[in-house]
Amino acid sequence: MLTIAQAYSGAMAVDRVLANLDLNLLVTLDALLRERNVTRTSEHLGVSQPAVSGALARLRRHFGDPLLTRVGNRYELTPLAARVAVLTGPALAGVRRVFDSTAEFDPSRLDREFTLVVSDYAATILGPLVARELARLAPGVRLRLEQTTPYAVDHAEATLRAADGLIVPHGFVTDLPYRDLFEDRWVCIVSDDHPEVGDTLTLEHLGALPWVMYVDRPTAFAPAARQLRMLGIEARVDAAVDGFVQMPFLVAGTRRIALLQERLARLLAPVAGVRIFDCPFDVVPVAEAFWWNPMYRTDPAHTWFRELLVNAAGSLRHQPG
Repeated sequence: MLTIAQAYSGAMAVDRVLANLDLNLLVTLDALLRERNVTRTSEHLGVSQPAVSGALARLRRHFGDPLLTRVGNRYELTPLAARVAVLTGPALAGVRRVFDSTAEFDPSRLDREFTLVVSDYAATILGPLVARELARLAPGVRLRLEQTTPYAVDHAEATLRAADGLIVPHGFVTDLPYRDLFEDRWVCIVSDDHPEVGDTLTLEHLGALPWVMYVDRPTAFAPAARQLRMLGIEARVDAAVDGFVQMPFLVAGTRRIALLQERLARLLAPVAGVRIFDCPFDVVPVAEAFWWNPMYRTDPAHTWFRELLVNAAGSLRHQPG
């Protein structure tokens, strides 16, 4: 039978291990493994470069591993560091949950960074609304927006071990909790001075004109290529991009055409010099959602942040799009 003394002796052994570690090193380790650069890490943490260099030296001694190795003019993670990198985010989240726990949650007293992995479209349309709400309700909260990639979406579960959430349309992530945010519809854009498109855009135009298109991969959010193929149109891609914001500027002053979310198109059209047309075929609308790791399900700060995102997106749901 386990005695009280035995039970506490095990706990004390763990405590002694933790007592020999500076938990501030966890914050530095997480930043170093993400930034892979002492200078950028010091800027991100707001501390001096010598302090970060000293922390890196201590971490190297602790792990018995260099963690970062120079390859050409950049640093890469060692195999051990790559394994550790997927653990630091959840570890920091656990520490935050411990110290964010209060009898009554008060967002105005929250000192925390929320990291969202988003497309440039979502960052442009939803990001400012979220930032304004955070400034109003929780001035101590920092918002970090990281550009999504096909890899991040394909490996959403791993992505969400190091981030607070992923904003991506339905159809690409499964088996993870989510909240619906807003919908948008696809429109076609051409240059203001397009020599061949008058007052209407036809299916014949779609087959004859060169396209600017989001990179055609399984997790490409723009369904242009797939939709066109279903119509029997094989689009000639003149420019392939990995973001949406640059599309109008690659269309302007050319014969090109592109498919873009209506809210982004209306925001950028006056600046880029493009015209907006309804698509001459039925296109499935964009249904943006916020996906998160189940470990945050009962985290009061994360629960509050999820509601803030939904409320911020609420104004978009009442606008044409």
